This record gives sequence, structure tokens and C-alpha cells, in this order.
Amino acid sequence: MVRVVNNLNCNYLRKELMKLIKQLIAAASLTVATTAFAAPAEAPDALVKRISADVIDTAKADKDIQAGNRKKVMDLVESKILPHVDFQRMTSLAAGRHWRTATPEQQKQLSNEFRTLLIFTYSGALSQIKNETIEFKPLRADPADQEVEVRSSVNVARGEPVTLNYRLAKTPTGWKIFDINVLGAWLVETYKGTFATEIGKSGIDGLIKALAERNSKLASNPIKPAK
Repeated sequence: MVRVVNNLNCNYLRKELMKLIKQLIAAASLTVATTAFAAPAEAPDALVKRISADVIDTAKADKDIQAGNRKKVMDLVESKILPHVDFQRMTSLAAGRHWRTATPEQQKQLSNEFRTLLIFTYSGALSQIKNETIEFKPLRADPADQEVEVRSSVNVARGEPVTLNYRLAKTPTGWKIFDINVLGAWLVETYKGTFATEIGKSGIDGLIKALAERNSKLASNPIKPAK
């Protein structure tokens, strides 16, 4: 009787073990398949090229954007550009050492106002797009780099090409833009001086208020259409 019970137990354990092995093989196969067919991360220069082409082509093809339709222009910025910008990092760099002394609520408000200001800046630039083209320089970076600079120039109808470079950082969700260089001046560095001056006069809350007032004025001004 004991032998029969032992045999039954052995058969049961053997069946359960085989079942477990089959489950592990299935899980391993699924993992391999998922890994094999997962899309590779988009390279930083490829990302900027794609965004630029998409934005410029959309702006050129949309008569409302060319006419300065604010909603259309801002929708384009919101949908095509903002998802790829790290506004919190950009704001923290512009605020410098003052960022660390700001409360979480102040950091949130400052990031939101700075984000809105940049939206107006981008919107004004996009409304002026007509026949411009962008030429990208070869990317100088190693595969292990966590931060890179993508260099380009905008060819305009009149005058010399305009320098337009981007700094990007690698994040868990892909590459994100955290600074932009126009005509040799980095955006973060430019605002850093302005932020420091305003904070020196009236603190973080004063800077937030000044940005909010600036955004309010920009919101009331119509976007100039492309000539």
C-alpha cells in the first residue's frame, strides 16, 4: 500500500514538474519573441530629423498656420514638439541653484509657466515658416553617450543659414531635448541670467509672477502670419 502511494506521489510530482517545465519554456519563448521583435530605440539625430520634417511639412501645407491661426499653431507645437522636450530639466537648469531651494509647488508652477513661454516662442517661429529647409550635420557621439548634441542649420531665402542645435539626454522613455541653440546662443543659458535677476529682486514667486504676466501678454497678441 505504501509503495502504491509512493508511486502515485512520484507520478503526480513528475506530471507537475513537466507542467512547470512547459510553462517556463513557453514564458522563455515569449520573452525571446518579444525581445526579437521590439522596436529599437530611435537615435537622437533621427528623432530630431523626424520631428523637424514633420513640423515643417505640416506648417507649409496648412494655410491656417501660414495665416497665423493661434489654435492650429499651438496644437502643432503641443502634438509634435512638446512630447520630446524635458521641460522640468530645462527649467531646473535655467533656474540654477535656486531650483533646489524652491518648494515642489513652486517648481511645478515655474515649469508650467516656462513651458507656456516656450510654446509661444515656438508658435511664433512656426508661423513664419515658408520655404525654409534644414540641413543636419553628422552626429558626433558614441553609442554609450547619455547626452548628445544634434547640429543643424536652417536655410532661409535671404541671408546666411541660421544655426539650430539641440542638446538631448537619454531617458527611460527615449531621447529628450533639454536645450536649444539658435545663432550661437543656448536657450537655457540665455534664460538663466534673466531668471537669476528676477529671483534676486523678488524671489521664486516673483519670477513665476513675471513669467505669468509675460505669457498673458503673449496670449493677447495675435500671431503674425508668414510673409
